[in-house]
Amino acid sequence: MTVGLGAAALATSQSVQADDYPDHAIEFIVPWSPGGGSDALMRIISNAAQETLGQPMPVINMPGVSGTIGLKELAQKDPDGYTVGQIHEGLMASNATGLTQLNWDDFQPIASLASSPQYLVVNADSDWKTFEEFAEYAKANPGEIRVGATLGGIPHVHAAMIEDAIGAQFRYVGFEGTGARIRSLVGGHIDASIGDISSSLEFVKNGDLRFLAVGSKERLKQTPDVPTFKELGYDNLNLSINRGIVAPKGIDQAKVETLAKGFETMSQNPEFISRVNKAGAEVEFMGPQAYADYLADVDATIKRLSGKLAR
Repeated sequence: MTVGLGAAALATSQSVQADDYPDHAIEFIVPWSPGGGSDALMRIISNAAQETLGQPMPVINMPGVSGTIGLKELAQKDPDGYTVGQIHEGLMASNATGLTQLNWDDFQPIASLASSPQYLVVNADSDWKTFEEFAEYAKANPGEIRVGATLGGIPHVHAAMIEDAIGAQFRYVGFEGTGARIRSLVGGHIDASIGDISSSLEFVKNGDLRFLAVGSKERLKQTPDVPTFKELGYDNLNLSINRGIVAPKGIDQAKVETLAKGFETMSQNPEFISRVNKAGAEVEFMGPQAYADYLADVDATIKRLSGKLAR
């Protein structure tokens, strides 16, 4: 009888704690430097958190080693629900290439909110007017097309996915970031690259670059004439960077649901959607299970292509 009463009291205590959560600020570790794409989008989320979660969620920048320094810090935090962090597909690439032993399943997925569809971009002076022409040339001339990529990073993964899908082989040229490789593409020093709206659209509008295809589920309103890879018959070429939020492993499930519900509400706010769109991304909400399933699928794809990433 005493045991039963004790268990009931514990359950009641946990329920009260979950109902009161959160009762103070939640630290938000962003493992990148201020000013980058991830930082800009996460600050939009941070600024909207007070309204949907009832507490502030200040950004703590912890850059270094392709985002792995901040995530190592996050993994060591108490899973009390008062520290969360940001990841994207680059974590799985870093794990597959041996840069870090951490992987997505060392954390508890909470939600994914901001998706940045990725494009295959070429110089506008190239002979490739369509993705089909690009693919045909690539297959007939293995190793000839110079593709700019952050070696071992997610742009490298996306290019390798295209290689794999069309049965071609590219020659990779390494760059530290998106801006550097897009500038190199504009200058004609490489032949193709993976890019996005924020890095490449103005160059496309100026006539310097050309989008051949986009890795989103549907055509984007900013580029209505650019076909999706899916339209072109490549169902598995889902190329996007999905920036999501995770917590240290072991967080109480009720707190996971509270956070996820808050982020889902955030994702439906027209003002929030507008701000994310202006930052060059789309709002695409995934809850804890859907986000975990997505990360597992991406991880499997990256592991399968890890041999290409070593080149």
